Amino acid sequence: MKKETQEHQVIEMMRKEGGYATLRRLNEIVDFSSWKTKTPEATVRRIVQDSKQFFKIQPGLWALEEFREEVLCKFELKLGNKQSEEMFSHGYYQGLLVEIGKFSHRMTYVPAQDQNRKFIGRRLGDIADTIELPPFTYNKLMKRAKTVDVIWFNERQMPSHFYEVEHTTDIKNSLSKFYELQDFHANFHIVADASRKKEFDDKLHVSMFGAIEDRVKFVDYNRVAKRYEGLTIVNNYIW
Repeated sequence: MKKETQEHQVIEMMRKEGGYATLRRLNEIVDFSSWKTKTPEATVRRIVQDSKQFFKIQPGLWALEEFREEVLCKFELKLGNKQSEEMFSHGYYQGLLVEIGKFSHRMTYVPAQDQNRKFIGRRLGDIADTIELPPFTYNKLMKRAKTVDVIWFNERQMPSHFYEVEHTTDIKNSLSKFYELQDFHANFHIVADASRKKEFDDKLHVSMFGAIEDRVKFVDYNRVAKRYEGLTIVNNYIW
């Protein structure tokens, strides 16, 4: 099958989805039976990246140019507007982390104040398992933990992964939260654009955060999107 025909299939499927879709969704709905390739997912990715028919909203999330205004209006997203992009990006990556956690059989939490944030047209409060923390520790630490962007809990309702999404805000604030929560047997993650990795390193490797220096990982946006795209088997994923 020629690439043009493959591109047409992808366009038609995205039209049926309302003019936008994640790469993961496209891989679910496009019929690959006639595609003479061992890596159709890579072909889909190449099609949306190379064709002028598509534009990227976020890593892993694409839309058709013919639906640009409609899609951006639906997402309440104004490209080039810093505040609008930050609000959309924050909810998007929180949503990806929630979906990855649920796929890994974790109970997922987002703060109550974030429940109305949107993840690809859905409320975070509707996709996360809870907006109320299980009573796993003292009130003082509960108060701190409840502000973390995404938390995964194990089957005993103890926190196993803490995630803070940092689009433009100060990474130091999130590191301070993790420092206070260090006594839990959990993994800590800063999720941000790859361009903030040096800032992360500079702020983590200071004496005040020495106790958690080896426990906090930086996960860039593209890595989160690719992990979400590749959810095909149930496993306990470690970044």
